Amino acid sequence: MAEQQPQSIVDRTIDRIHADNQLKEAGFVMSSPHCHPHYEIFYIESGHSSYFVGSGVYELHAGDLLIMPPDVFHFTRYPAACRRSNVFFREGDLTDEIRALMPGGRRFFDEPRILQVPEGYREQIAGLFSGMAREEKISDERTPLLLRAMLHELLLLCGRECAYLDVMPEDIHTTDMPIVRAARFMSSHYMDDISTADIAAEAGYSPNYLTRKFREAAGIGVHEYLTFIRLQRAALELVSTDHTVTEIAFRCGFSDGNYFKDAFKKKYGVTPREYRK
Repeated sequence: MAEQQPQSIVDRTIDRIHADNQLKEAGFVMSSPHCHPHYEIFYIESGHSSYFVGSGVYELHAGDLLIMPPDVFHFTRYPAACRRSNVFFREGDLTDEIRALMPGGRRFFDEPRILQVPEGYREQIAGLFSGMAREEKISDERTPLLLRAMLHELLLLCGRECAYLDVMPEDIHTTDMPIVRAARFMSSHYMDDISTADIAAEAGYSPNYLTRKFREAAGIGVHEYLTFIRLQRAALELVSTDHTVTEIAFRCGFSDGNYFKDAFKKKYGVTPREYRK
């Protein structure tokens, strides 16, 4: 079964905080991998899920909380029944005070983070998520302010009480290192002329087996993931360098300028030149 996220949350910039709390059946998967232009908190209240985020694969269990910045590739599967909560919020919903009080300081929200909620605080954390989901359904003129207040309470409580993983380590939560090696190889060599055989060799799989296993883990094919990484890097170069569109295409691994322009417009909805403007 495929998980259908609200269209407004996944595909466009949100205008306020949104919250959701659902029980997912075993075997439930997202309809497709994606990224979005806002932050997301993903919390497991019970059960567990498999989460492909960035270039890592993680098993999240009850009490695990993932905070993800904007524009990070992710895909979720539910091998077992799972009660999970999501909160989506914008840059402007974070205050300087909140940023300063998070583990590691103001750069805390710059990268995906995993926090582990101590057992004694899980009921309180779950109550905050449930309260935000209830407020989402009320949706009156008070809702944006109440959701913001509850988000701040949630983040402050997590910053004070949760165990914080300073990095996304290989020996904690990682469930499929060959797939992780393949994803990291593509993230490091996106500018090169690499083939599926090259990526499979890095993973220690045959090309056919890698193709099947990568799609199972990430919800997307090896070539599609490599294209996603290349387009993301190209978008960054368009707004941070003076290189021409053609130069950026070649620097990001595209051998065909027209294919790059078509792929870029399909992903971002505008041409590279329009995106730069």
